[in-house]
Amino acid sequence: MAAILFIIDALLTLVVVAFLLRVLMPLVRADFRTPLGQAVLRFTSPVVVPLRKVLKPAGRFDVASLAALLLVQFAGTVLLRVIAGGGFALAPVLVQGLVDLARTVLQFYFVAVLVYALLSWVAPGAHSPATQLLGRICEPLLQPVRRVIPSLGGLDFSALFVLIGLQALQILLR
Repeated sequence: MAAILFIIDALLTLVVVAFLLRVLMPLVRADFRTPLGQAVLRFTSPVVVPLRKVLKPAGRFDVASLAALLLVQFAGTVLLRVIAGGGFALAPVLVQGLVDLARTVLQFYFVAVLVYALLSWVAPGAHSPATQLLGRICEPLLQPVRRVIPSLGGLDFSALFVLIGLQALQILLR
C-alpha cells in the first residue's frame, strides 16, 4: 500500500507543479509560446478557464490559476487521505493541503535553483526555452542575495545561500 501511495503522491505532485507553473509564469513574465509553456497551458486550461469566468485577474496575477492550484492541491490531499484510510475532516485537510503545497513550492524552487546553478557552470550563456524559464523563475530569488553577498573571485555564491535558505524553510515545515 505504501508503494501505491507513493506513486499517487508523486503523480499528484507533478500535477500540482504544472498548476504552480501556471501561476508563476505570468508573474515572472515567462514566455508561454515555448513548448513547456504550451504544455502547461494545455494541461491546466480545463480547470483554469472555467474558473476565469468567475475569478478575474488582478493585474498580472491570475486569480483563477491560484484558485485552480489550491483546488488541485486540496483534492489531492483528500484523495491521499481517503486511500490511506484517514478520515475526511475539513480543517485537517485544509491545514495538511497548505503545508503540502508549501513543501511542494519549496522543493520546486530548490530543484529549479540547483539546476539553474549547475547549468550556469556546465553551459554558461546557453540559450534555450528551458534555461530562459529557469532564469525567469530563479532570478527573483537570487538577485536580492547578490546585492548582499558579492561574488568572490568571480564566483557567484548566491545560489548556494538561496539553497541553504530553502532547505532551512523545508526543515521548519517538518
